[in-house]
Amino acid sequence: MVDENEPEDGVRESYDRVAEEYARRLFHELDHKPLDRELLDRFATSTAGGRQVCDLGCGPGQIARYLHDLGCNVLGLDLSPRMIESARRLSPDIPFREGNMLALDFPDDLLAGIAAFYAIVNIPKSSLLFVFREMIRVLQPGGLLLLAFHIGDEVLAEDELWGHKMSMRFYLFPTREIQAYLEIAGFLIEDVVEREPYAPEVEYQSRRAYIFARKPL
Repeated sequence: MVDENEPEDGVRESYDRVAEEYARRLFHELDHKPLDRELLDRFATSTAGGRQVCDLGCGPGQIARYLHDLGCNVLGLDLSPRMIESARRLSPDIPFREGNMLALDFPDDLLAGIAAFYAIVNIPKSSLLFVFREMIRVLQPGGLLLLAFHIGDEVLAEDELWGHKMSMRFYLFPTREIQAYLEIAGFLIEDVVEREPYAPEVEYQSRRAYIFARKPL
């Protein structure tokens, strides 16, 4: 049985180790993901108006880059300092900073939107509700969350990625379970989209879900 208590330091250190390769492989991934681009276009349109949006768990900043190019006032936040270094190098015109989604360093009601693409992949079920409550806290009334995650009901323990040593657990979640956690946190579910994986050379072969959820007015 896999222990769900994932030390934050271990996650940070593992992503630090793979940051350079991660950026090389994934910074241009949206070029090959038409549905993802379509959903991000919708997110950008829905959060237009100048208020700031956050690419949460930004990695090397590919989502922030795409949103910025659509005209969004976007910042990126990630636990890994090396990921933030990569993001700043690749997109020096976008603000990126270190941060922890378990304790977001934002005041209440600040953000017009949060794009969280696979940001919960290392979050155990026991911490999901806390994370979603942090997200809704920092969103302005009417603010929008676009959450993407891997569909499943299992925990994958990995000790290597792309030739780099690591020690992390990756969590796959049933879509209805994530919906329920979001609703308990106070979100209103607007739309749920599921898809089959793109080709193996594009991404890991898991089914994906995207949820649009809004903070009530």
